[in-house]
Amino acid sequence: MTSMGQEKMTQTLPPVAGCVTIGIDVGKDNLDAHLLPDNVHRRFPNSEAGCAALIAWVAPRQPSRVVFEATGAYHRGLEQALGRAGLAAVKVNPWQARRFAEATGTRLKTDTVDAAMLARFGATLQPPIPPARSAAIDVLQELQTARDALVKDRTAALNRAKTLTLPLLVAQNRARLQAIDDQLHAIDQERQRHLDADPDLQQRCAILTSIPGLAMLSALRLITEMPELGSLGAKQAASLAGLAPVTRQSGQWQGKSRIQGGRAGLRRALYMPALVAVRFNPDMKATYQALRRVGKPGKVAIVAVMRKLVVLANTLLRSRRCWTKAAPVG
Repeated sequence: MTSMGQEKMTQTLPPVAGCVTIGIDVGKDNLDAHLLPDNVHRRFPNSEAGCAALIAWVAPRQPSRVVFEATGAYHRGLEQALGRAGLAAVKVNPWQARRFAEATGTRLKTDTVDAAMLARFGATLQPPIPPARSAAIDVLQELQTARDALVKDRTAALNRAKTLTLPLLVAQNRARLQAIDDQLHAIDQERQRHLDADPDLQQRCAILTSIPGLAMLSALRLITEMPELGSLGAKQAASLAGLAPVTRQSGQWQGKSRIQGGRAGLRRALYMPALVAVRFNPDMKATYQALRRVGKPGKVAIVAVMRKLVVLANTLLRSRRCWTKAAPVG
C-alpha cells in the first residue's frame, strides 16, 4: 500500500475513456483513493491534514464525481472537506456498491480494490450529485443520534423502575432518570443554539412545521436524514426515503408491490407524523380514507400518507413557501 505523497499504478480495472472519476474507500485510519481512467491509487491519512492533502491531489484533476461509501462517523470529515472544495461528492450506500462489485465478478475485497470499484461505480452508473452537505446539518445529526440513545436509555430505566424493590436500586434508577433528563435538556439547548445561528435552517424548519402533522422534532429529523429535500423530484424524494412501491413481476406472474431500501431512520420518524396528519391534515386524511374505502390495509394507507408527506415537504422546500390548504404535493 502506498503512503501519502506516493502514487501506485494499478490495473485492477480497465480505464473508462473521457470520464475522470475518483473512488475513495474510507477507513478509520486511512483514505484510499483511486483515479480513473489513469488507474492511479493513493493513500491518505483519515485526518484533517490527510483530507487537505487528498483535496490538493483531487482538485486539479477536476473529476466529474468523487464517490465514497457511507461509513458512519469516519466519512464525515472527508464529506465536509469535499463540500468546502466545491467538488462533486457522491455518497453511496455500501450495499449498492457491494452488489455492483459482485455484478462485475469481483469477489476480492481490499481497500485498494474497494476504491477502484467505487470509481468504476461512479463512472459507469453516474449517480446523481447531491447538494453539498452543510456542517450545521452534521452537527444536528450527531446531536439527534445522541438524543435517540438517551431516549432509549430513559425507556429502559422506566421499565426497570417497575420491577425494582431495593431502596438502593430505586434511588440509583431515579438518579439515572434525572441525569438523562438533564442531558436531554442540554442537547435540546445546544440544538436550538445551532438553529438560532443558521437562518437557512430556521426557514426550513418553519416551512416543514407549517405542515399539519409535522412538529419540530419530526422536521429536524427530515432535515438531518434527508438534507437533499428541496432539490429532488417527487419520485426521487419518495424513492430516497424508501417509500416508493417496488413492482415485482416476471412473465405472467404478478407479485405484491412493496417498499424496500431507502432510509429506514426517516421512515421511522415519519410514522407518527403520518398518524397525526391523517387526523388533522385534510389532504392526508382524504388520501387515507380513499385507500381504505377500496380495501387497502391500514398500514398500506399509512405508508401512502408518509410518501405524500415527503413529497409535500420536498415541494414546499423547493419553492420556499409554507403549507396552505391549496398547496400542491408534487
